[in-house]
Amino acid sequence: MTEFHESGKTNDPAVDLDEETLFLVAQTFKALSDPTRIRILHLLSQGEHAVNDIAEKLNLLQSTVSHQLRFLKNLRLVKSRREGTSIYYSPEDEHVLDVLQQMIHHTRHD
Repeated sequence: MTEFHESGKTNDPAVDLDEETLFLVAQTFKALSDPTRIRILHLLSQGEHAVNDIAEKLNLLQSTVSHQLRFLKNLRLVKSRREGTSIYYSPEDEHVLDVLQQMIHHTRHD
């Protein structure tokens, strides 16, 4: 049974969420609330891509892609590597991609 303390906390780690965790979860869902970022993450789930390749495949301006990738990188949702003059992006963590794929499946499900 879960016990509540005066602080409002419980003795159950499955129930308690610290402020930092709550903030990061909210920021992650904020990242997933933008259609452009969803398109970029979905494309990256299929493999590593350079900025100009993402822009071309998604019919977006390169500056838009760079801006969104910076946002996603700050949240550690994507990572990058440099090869010559190109920067290639790929998912940082499969967990968020799993959530995204589940949501896509959910919305397409009849």
